[in-house]
Amino acid sequence: MQIQKLLILTSFVATALAHTRVWGVWVNGIDQGNGVDQYVRSPPTNNPLKDLNQGNIACNVNNRVVSRTINVKAGDRVTFEWFHDSRQDDIIASSHKGPVLVYIAPASSNGNGNVWTKLFHDGYSNGQWAVDRLLNARGKHSITIPNIPAGDYLLRPEIIALHEANVPYSANAFRGAQLYMNCVQIRVTSNGGSSLPGDSQFPGTYNYDTPGIVWNLYDKTLDHNNYQIPGPGVWTGSSGGGYN
Repeated sequence: MQIQKLLILTSFVATALAHTRVWGVWVNGIDQGNGVDQYVRSPPTNNPLKDLNQGNIACNVNNRVVSRTINVKAGDRVTFEWFHDSRQDDIIASSHKGPVLVYIAPASSNGNGNVWTKLFHDGYSNGQWAVDRLLNARGKHSITIPNIPAGDYLLRPEIIALHEANVPYSANAFRGAQLYMNCVQIRVTSNGGSSLPGDSQFPGTYNYDTPGIVWNLYDKTLDHNNYQIPGPGVWTGSSGGGYN
């Protein structure tokens, strides 16, 4: 019990130094430059969201159209780069273990409604959490743009940190899963392709009883291999993703 309390206290202390947001993207290995408030709809701080019922859960605080849009083609590899205060920092504290996810929605929706489709998710496997793999990749993870109709879209990379997720935020506002998400503006060129199913909405898809929103990282009786990533399964039309 004392060890568990110490681990929880350690994660709390690390929180002040651990927050993150998206710096920018790479397309087929080419750096697109600093995207903060340029082509990333950046929040004013790198703080997490925990209230699953607030409208900001779609694209984070300060969701608004920004000046640039990144041009991509179906089949291009888009790599998201997260950062803390600068590109040289560890992007998030190693205690902030949890899944990494990516959703996509038509930009015309502004992220509102049942418009989001999951392209990628990664949870726990081979003794590591997705955040461990993200840290090993210096804050970079990627998706391949699927064959979808041409147009403007929002990509929504997300990290869900579970170090305080032993109880839901609805039961204790000082705890709960920490969600980090930003929306990236892209313009897709294609020859048609499959329409996105749009089977997720924010708020709405994640609730306080959704599997994977509550999980005790420090409970030694839990098998992390049984962790269920929040949200639907990855769309069958997705072209996959991974880490750089």
